[in-house]
Amino acid sequence: MKPTKFNIPYLLSLAFVSAMGGLLFGYDWVVIGGAKPFYELNFGITNSPALQGWAMSSALIGCVLGAVISGVIADRLGRKKSLIIASILFTVSALGTGWVDNFTPFIWYRLIGGLGIGLASTLSPMYIAEIAPAKFRGRFVAINQLTIVVGILAAQIANWLIAEPILDSATPTDILNSWNGQTGWRIMFWAELIPAGLFFIFMFLVPESPRFLVKVNKDEKASRVLNKIGGTDYALQELANIKASFNETVKEKFSVSDLRSPKVFPVLIIGIVLAIFQQWCGINIIFNYAQEIFTSAGYSVGDMLFNIVITGSVNLIFTFVAMRTVDSWGRRKLMLFGSIGLAVVYAILGAAYYFEFKGWPVLVLVITAIAIYSMSLAPITWVVLSEIFPNRLRGVAMAIATFSLWVASFILTFTFPILNEALGSYGTFWVYSFICVLGFVFIKQKLPETKGKSLEEIEKELSKEEK
Repeated sequence: MKPTKFNIPYLLSLAFVSAMGGLLFGYDWVVIGGAKPFYELNFGITNSPALQGWAMSSALIGCVLGAVISGVIADRLGRKKSLIIASILFTVSALGTGWVDNFTPFIWYRLIGGLGIGLASTLSPMYIAEIAPAKFRGRFVAINQLTIVVGILAAQIANWLIAEPILDSATPTDILNSWNGQTGWRIMFWAELIPAGLFFIFMFLVPESPRFLVKVNKDEKASRVLNKIGGTDYALQELANIKASFNETVKEKFSVSDLRSPKVFPVLIIGIVLAIFQQWCGINIIFNYAQEIFTSAGYSVGDMLFNIVITGSVNLIFTFVAMRTVDSWGRRKLMLFGSIGLAVVYAILGAAYYFEFKGWPVLVLVITAIAIYSMSLAPITWVVLSEIFPNRLRGVAMAIATFSLWVASFILTFTFPILNEALGSYGTFWVYSFICVLGFVFIKQKLPETKGKSLEEIEKELSKEEK
């Protein structure tokens, strides 16, 4: 039997369109850090730490809610329509956040943006996993992480170009009355309208996931999509495998008891733990609190903003490394490398803070940590989450894992200032180092290798292991 010839240009177009949700996720997540000095003055909250924290973390509430509803929406409306809804939420948020003059509506629009992030972070990798052939699934799902990183870098560059020229020498009054203080920070948010609009338009041009189509008894449409991906023989084989996986677990209605079944619950626990670990490994603190980290290492504000752009560039470069290695090295090996690598770097970084090293040693350690994370835990976690859950329950199970991820992210963001004050920077990074050691142990004991296997093969193997 001759090997299947896949329509790679078509697959890439589908992956990149759906992954625009990741780009918007990354941009929306980071842009607020650059706008922070300006909107705080604009809204008069510079002397209110509680309101400052609420402005920074409010989108997380939307993320959690978006993750909660994503499974229900995805399983009722399909992956395609759900991503269109996410694109609308991003558009409304970008327009409104940059338009308002009062703090309360600003928060409402941030919550709407968070809803979009919660939906996109669940649905974009899920859609890609369901259309990609097993041979290429790892690198195709990693495209979503690539677009997240591109979005982060775009936001970091926008923040640097707008904020850097004025922050080093200006007084608060100068900043408030400047073009940056009145208009520049708004443009940071409005720039998101371009990719959000393109995301909305292009999502109408992609097909629904073939696995969802089979789920709703539209086998003929699913066959057409699969045929366009890999030809007639591929379509026949994949359609038979997908239908078989649904027939084995056919039920009229979803029940919570399905998630507690011996075949599903252990796999769900693996997904939840990996989702939480991706956040509690601590790397997102470097992105969310970069200002405090670099300032405490002796950098000026201007240098700090430039260093943030450097970290974003490293993030992008090593995401390409992940895309190159995920289907050759495998998911498990990369996850193990990432967890132990971060544990070592954090231990050294904590020592650097303890012995009061300043400047480039801290920057090198931070860049090393980001490089390790970007080629391992960042993209590979999403790859694993998108492929380990059973077909019939994938939407709900993925939503639960993503919900866990965003709750973990909120706890991480909330506790960092508390840990930093109680333990110092060195103690905080040593705590994250210990968490990474625990993550290494869990992955080594519980995570099977999934590279090169169809979603249906993974489902069968995992269900056998947990019987």
